Amino acid sequence: MNGYRDLRVALLGCGSVGAQVARLILDHGDELAARIGANLQLTGIAVRDIDAPRDVELPRELFTTDAEQLVLGADVVVELMGGIEPARSLILRAIEGGADVVTANKALIAAHGPELSEAAEQVGAQLSYEAAVAGAIPIIRPLRESLAGDHVTRVLGIVNGSTNYILDRMDRFGDSAEDAMRVAAELGYLEADPTLDVEGYDAAQKATILARIAFHTEVPVDSVYREGITRVTLAQVEAAKHAGYVIKLLAIAERLTAADGTEGVSARVYPALISRDHPLAAVHGGKNAVFVEAEAAGELMFYGAGAGGVETASAVLGDLVSAARRHVVGGPGIPGSAHADLPILPIGEVTTSYQIMLEVRDEAGVLATIAGILAQHGVSASSVEQSVPEGSRGTASLVIGTHRAREADLAATVEELRDSEAVTAVTSVLRLEGNS
Repeated sequence: MNGYRDLRVALLGCGSVGAQVARLILDHGDELAARIGANLQLTGIAVRDIDAPRDVELPRELFTTDAEQLVLGADVVVELMGGIEPARSLILRAIEGGADVVTANKALIAAHGPELSEAAEQVGAQLSYEAAVAGAIPIIRPLRESLAGDHVTRVLGIVNGSTNYILDRMDRFGDSAEDAMRVAAELGYLEADPTLDVEGYDAAQKATILARIAFHTEVPVDSVYREGITRVTLAQVEAAKHAGYVIKLLAIAERLTAADGTEGVSARVYPALISRDHPLAAVHGGKNAVFVEAEAAGELMFYGAGAGGVETASAVLGDLVSAARRHVVGGPGIPGSAHADLPILPIGEVTTSYQIMLEVRDEAGVLATIAGILAQHGVSASSVEQSVPEGSRGTASLVIGTHRAREADLAATVEELRDSEAVTAVTSVLRLEGNS
């Protein structure tokens, strides 16, 4: 014996991440004990089916189907079941019993994070969820602790590896959206139902969590403006490349001042143009990255694996070690922070630059008409590029880059362009992000 006391750890779920967490606890017990000052005693692993095949061979006697009994008396509960229920009820029961909780459950934290944080704060427990956003990348703890004394102004990131893989193949290899999605599915990047990824729901849940921590404000997931990548075409990707941009699905949380002077928070997810000089443009394949802008610290970027059993288990173990050390040294857990209570601003208050692709009549006066429509809504063009596609019949293509404008003004502009006799189609509207 090493003379350390034991801390009881209950593990809920044994999928790809849970199995790796259990393996690391069992294989590196002595090393973890030396870091913590206590032994991590894995008291059990709650699963639905004890006999289900698993990637890691673990002692059969650890498995149980009685999750409720397992959490009783635990010092730390690690929840890796996923979903809302029974995970929420089990976490609340664990907290009521005085246990710290570590989870990677982004859906649960996005929907019930404030409730769970308040329950933990009432009893002095710690709720940790580093692995809920961007897998192995440490971003929750830096925002919550390292930058707690700073004034964060914007957080934007690539937080869904599946969509980044698809868009990256379209950009680097010229794949169509359909071909890129097929390859992503074959490699296991996409689930059988890819809606959660490609429609931006997964990224919106993570945007909620990032906004809540960065701006100390509750941001309900249904208040996050969301667009997925299903409408992104190879023609858009090629036009972006020609203009010096790459298209990325971004989760953005930003402190804004509305037109009436109200200071608030915007949380949004959509495919956006990023300059190829921006660090996020170099994030390839299924990797994730989060870019933070703060008044004192300046620009910071966190990059790495956003998924994977071993990688995500690393983040879970980091939270577990932190919770265990708190049990050794004493003191309450770090409380949730929602004291600012800033209003959530609608997408119309966002100000950024845009790229508008139009199909127009190839005749005199069209450019003047379009310029007039932009001017009428206070949107000014920074660049205009016209081309006449081979085989076109009396039409031309226009790519218009704009200076910074309010989303509401841009939306009104696009609506009038659609109604204009000079325009036969508005083929694309993309926002430009990453520029201060």
